[in-house]
Amino acid sequence: MTPFKLTDELLEEIRELIGDSKDAALQTMMKEFHYADIAEIADELEVEEATYLIKLLDSEKTSDILAEMHEDIREAVLKNLTAKEIAGELAELDTDDAADIINELPKELVQEVISEIEDREHAKDIVDLLRYEEDSAGGLMAKELVKVNENWTVTTCVKEMRAQAENVTRVHSIYVVDDEDKLKGRLSLKDLLTAPAKSHIREIYIPKVDSVNVNEKGEEVARVMSKYDLEAIPVVDEIGRLVGRITIDDIVDVIREEADKDYQMAAGISQDVEVSDSIWILTRARLPWLILGLFGGLGAAAIMGTFEDMIAEHAVLFYFTPLIAAMAGNVGVQSSAIVVQGLANDDLKGSVRNHLLKEMLLALLNGFILAILLLLFTWVWKGAFETALAISLSLIVVIVVAGFIGTFVPLFLHKRNIDPAIATGPFITTSNDIFGILIYFFIAKIILGI
Repeated sequence: MTPFKLTDELLEEIRELIGDSKDAALQTMMKEFHYADIAEIADELEVEEATYLIKLLDSEKTSDILAEMHEDIREAVLKNLTAKEIAGELAELDTDDAADIINELPKELVQEVISEIEDREHAKDIVDLLRYEEDSAGGLMAKELVKVNENWTVTTCVKEMRAQAENVTRVHSIYVVDDEDKLKGRLSLKDLLTAPAKSHIREIYIPKVDSVNVNEKGEEVARVMSKYDLEAIPVVDEIGRLVGRITIDDIVDVIREEADKDYQMAAGISQDVEVSDSIWILTRARLPWLILGLFGGLGAAAIMGTFEDMIAEHAVLFYFTPLIAAMAGNVGVQSSAIVVQGLANDDLKGSVRNHLLKEMLLALLNGFILAILLLLFTWVWKGAFETALAISLSLIVVIVVAGFIGTFVPLFLHKRNIDPAIATGPFITTSNDIFGILIYFFIAKIILGI
């Protein structure tokens, strides 16, 4: 199948069909597209056009389209739908997707929409999910799953599974529970098919099963599912009762959102923003870190001011100031980025002291090689060995200190339950600029005897 690509020509054709109210032709065209492709189309249409498209198509398809649409566009489209129309869409969705959409509605509309859902059991499950934090396992899970009782016979089990599977889009696993709904294990389909009809499930199920608690953070769920290569994971409450399952598609969203957040934080953006946001929102997100960078630059300038006489006497020191600051920032960001990545992937094992020691030895080796190159260049260029030595030794110390700061700060923040991604951007760069300049001129002053 050829991958879908939204072109300007296709978009214009769809707009013309909507504008001319050619419903039959539009419906025929949309049958050729996957719901994710239609969601991409809807994101590019005007809100009124997207609403028209949603109202025209079958609810069985539009519910999936709504779930895939961009959050802002979906929110605008939902404002143009009645409570009954929204309820009709939610009735076709899995409970986790339905709860996500409910969370986007105005508070005064939520109760009205829920009361319009005809399947009261479905409505009850959605309401149950709303009480969990959005980024917790409870907030990510869906209620739809297939579970069997350990005391059932194989015959009863197959009969019950058929009834349950009608409400489940995809059956990833069959979970086994006891009479109190406590998770006991999982059932292999092969074992079920090959077991005698009168056998009991407790005789054939697999007791080992990975699960997460409803209050577990989404990042931890992602780590567990990634580590054990799971397509789905059961969710249990505080007393071990099976209450839902999380599938891989929801975890991919969590990983992407977390990566976006960390990337923005590393780039010095203090809140979640998108290119479509207003100038005011983008300014609020960027300005705090830019102000930090400004004060950092002022601090570096003030430090240089205290060494004004030395710079006047040895002007060559001034030429290498940007190099020292840049190397300090680069090494600090490299070190912090590796640590943050290790923390995110749970690959960072061992004590903080060992990590710091390793990073400082690495920085020392890199600093020594770079310092030799800088020494030779400066000596050949200016012919002043003592000055070249001062600059080169300063570079070694600056790189070691920058490596220490870049490693220590994210580890420290992680220990204090603060997102260590904050350390990989302007914070590290600015602090290392200031320390780098201070160390540079201080060492130069000692060696040159000024």
